[in-house]
Amino acid sequence: MKFFLLIASTILLSSFVEDKLHPAVSAKVNGFTGERLDASYNNRILAQDVDKLVSAFKTRTETRCWQTEFWGKWFTSAVLAYRYRPEPRLKEVLDHAVTGILSTQTADGYIGNYAPANRLQQWDIWGRKYVMLGLLDYYDLTGDKKSLTAAGKVADHLILELGEKGLLIVKMGNHRGMAASSVLEPICRLYARTKNKKYMAFADEIVREWETPQGPQLISKAEIDVAKRFPKAVNNWFGWDQGQKAYEMMSCYEGLLEYYRLTGEEKYKHAVEATWENIRTTEINVAGSGAAIECWFGGAHLQTAPIHHYQETCVTATWIKLSQQLLRLTGEAKYADAIEQTFYNALLGAMTTDGAGWAKYTPLYGQRLKGSEQCGMGLNCCEASGPRGLFTLPLTVAMSGKEGVSVNFFTEGASVLKTPSGQQVTIQQHTDYPVTGKIAISVQLPKAEEMILRVRIPAWSETSTLTVNGAAIAAVTPGTYVEIKRTWVNGDAVELQLDMRGRVEALGTTPKYVSISRGPILLARDARLPGPEIGAIVRPITDKGKYITLTLKDVNKAGIWMQFDALCMPESYAEGAIKPVPLSLCDYASAGNGASLPMFRVWMPQLLDPKDL
Repeated sequence: MKFFLLIASTILLSSFVEDKLHPAVSAKVNGFTGERLDASYNNRILAQDVDKLVSAFKTRTETRCWQTEFWGKWFTSAVLAYRYRPEPRLKEVLDHAVTGILSTQTADGYIGNYAPANRLQQWDIWGRKYVMLGLLDYYDLTGDKKSLTAAGKVADHLILELGEKGLLIVKMGNHRGMAASSVLEPICRLYARTKNKKYMAFADEIVREWETPQGPQLISKAEIDVAKRFPKAVNNWFGWDQGQKAYEMMSCYEGLLEYYRLTGEEKYKHAVEATWENIRTTEINVAGSGAAIECWFGGAHLQTAPIHHYQETCVTATWIKLSQQLLRLTGEAKYADAIEQTFYNALLGAMTTDGAGWAKYTPLYGQRLKGSEQCGMGLNCCEASGPRGLFTLPLTVAMSGKEGVSVNFFTEGASVLKTPSGQQVTIQQHTDYPVTGKIAISVQLPKAEEMILRVRIPAWSETSTLTVNGAAIAAVTPGTYVEIKRTWVNGDAVELQLDMRGRVEALGTTPKYVSISRGPILLARDARLPGPEIGAIVRPITDKGKYITLTLKDVNKAGIWMQFDALCMPESYAEGAIKPVPLSLCDYASAGNGASLPMFRVWMPQLLDPKDL
């Protein structure tokens, strides 16, 4: 079936859907978050041996591995890092990386490392996807047409190969074709930049194949739990019939959003939104991530248990990326809420304190253990993926839209954006959030302008106050943006105070477990901290069963960001009254994140009381 050679699409340029929010022109992030970004920038992005990544493309003998994903993952992270901190030394590295990868392109357009007899199989198309994503990012950054042409040649070669052999892309590779067909994302981006209808025809075909009996049915099954869409692939967990693979599924949905931007067909957007909501409800845990052995498994209600290979960092980063796509597209607060939860907990928790390494899996109970090297590349998939989530944040702290600007995240620093009239506005934040909940925002712009300033009120902040130049804003609703329409002048000041009370969440009945959060930060017990032994049973003393008093302590352990004391009732066999004891907790990102690999736990088991049965 040589569908690729036909002009199948009737897409018009007028069908392009514009995002509601657009990234800042530039940003500077200070404070703890800025330190984390800088650590990754210096010790992961710049420290990467680029020639090692390129060398994988020079010997085309591979039959099953995924060496070729590493260049694209690192490169797309590095472009995000450069957009945040455009330093000449990183630009030189980017230029060198592109020169290196282009030197491996064959006359027929192939960039990869698979042996001719094994092309299109296993992770071959997946690797080509990452090559195209990297080249397209470089084109968007620099306008370099050689990189755009090279990406087009990679796509042309793939289209020709599939067409000549009459192959369905959903039958290629693994996970019901999701790995291979996630190439939809760069194919749509190629069409948007070249207007070559061949790429739109290929995108149409990929989406069509998804809904065939052989495909992952990502649109028609959007209302079905992500863990229940196909029978469990017990005997071939990482093979073709595994339809619950989390990372690859979300990558396909990222591509479907790009396809929606081209077509304007609401059913595609709805499929992504419905799936996102299902993942959040049935899979995402209190740290903001999920999946076990890299697959969806209905894990939200099982998260109190020790779980095998839990919370892969590739899943964490891709959940952030998918949420960022939906935030850009819709401007809805729930996506920013999800990003914040995941960023501060699961993502930062996966990164080593020096920023050089990333854990492959990050449990809610146990130790943070280093993942194995993969494919002889000197790193694994999660070390390559982690920064892809990390560096989405800086230019989305504040974003611009048709009617004004949106403050999505709170961190010390400044964002430079364009106003609706086209002038430059700087949104400056002074805050130590999330250590405290006080955020001071100043608006700096050359001329007065009427516009809307949107400020996100996190869903967890039940009682918040917001003022503009000292005057209170009446309607401050959790889980929404407060929209302030006025004529803004240089120096206008907005102050936000969020509700930073400790919150206790319970899960399960027999047994029952509790966790404690404060603001966006999940707290955990750590074997390095004082107080009862980490396995001891303690019951948090709460106000109305929900809030707990937390006392911020001076950090006294290396590598711990925030530490708190809370009063708890210990397990006791005494007949008389017992006294509460202080329990020390730290932020989840710091828990277990030390050279000694200390044990830590989030969910605390509670005593079973027969009177409650």
